[in-house]
Amino acid sequence: MHFSLAILLCILALAALLIAAKVLGAIRWSKQGELLRQQLAQGSNGDATDHVDFEQLGQLPDSVQVFFRAALQDRQKTIIAARMVQHGQLNLGSGKERWKPFVSDQLVTTTKPGFDWNAIVTLFPGLVVNVRDAYINGSGILRAALQGLIEVGHTEGPGEIAEGELMRFLAEAAWYPTALLPSSGVSWEQLGSRSAQATLIDHGHRAILLFEFNTDGLIETVTAEQRGRLVGKQLVPTPWRGRFWNYAERDGMQVPLQGEVAWIVDGMPKPYWRGHLDRIEYTLT
Repeated sequence: MHFSLAILLCILALAALLIAAKVLGAIRWSKQGELLRQQLAQGSNGDATDHVDFEQLGQLPDSVQVFFRAALQDRQKTIIAARMVQHGQLNLGSGKERWKPFVSDQLVTTTKPGFDWNAIVTLFPGLVVNVRDAYINGSGILRAALQGLIEVGHTEGPGEIAEGELMRFLAEAAWYPTALLPSSGVSWEQLGSRSAQATLIDHGHRAILLFEFNTDGLIETVTAEQRGRLVGKQLVPTPWRGRFWNYAERDGMQVPLQGEVAWIVDGMPKPYWRGHLDRIEYTLT
């Protein structure tokens, strides 16, 4: 009986330790996130065009004009910030696919390009990895911590990581489409009847992406010739592609509810993120 009681006490002590670690990790991760979002807000005090004006789009490629007319409404207010809630799956396998569920919230600022994506990835019941992917004031951030406490990955700074995160900001503008207007710093070049190349420069970083539009004129795919893929501790330039579909109206704008992103390795797409937009809230001019 005494032996059974000792085992029970050990189990209870271990459970209490795990709970304490989980709570401590959540608090620590949350505080780090609050500081980053304060920096994001401080860096977003730029000027914003007050409203969309279709009459000013005449110099853009035809496919881009069609996109703006399909996604936006003339004279509508432009987006200053967006808050998104998503759920989906992340592929954590480097060779064999290993999909794990995630939930995330993301804050985006558009007057100065920036975002903070904060996700919880469930490895097993009761065991999670907190992941943060961000672009703040010209710096890229990719961080992961087991239970929010034990760091398992951290890459941060200017250069290639920042350029890759700026590409993500530009690609995900499908969810905050007024950020693709020329007044937001994006330049466009026609490449095909339903495709155009977009360029955005921020803090000396240059993001160049190919946008392809569907038959409704909305964004279908976004492709980068090279984007830094984290392999071990190294960033390896790799072709990259995002897909969007299932469009719906949100605050008068057409935005995709579903998406997938993939690295193109040896000519084959290797998806690593599949997500669904649960909720999006905009701060408008």
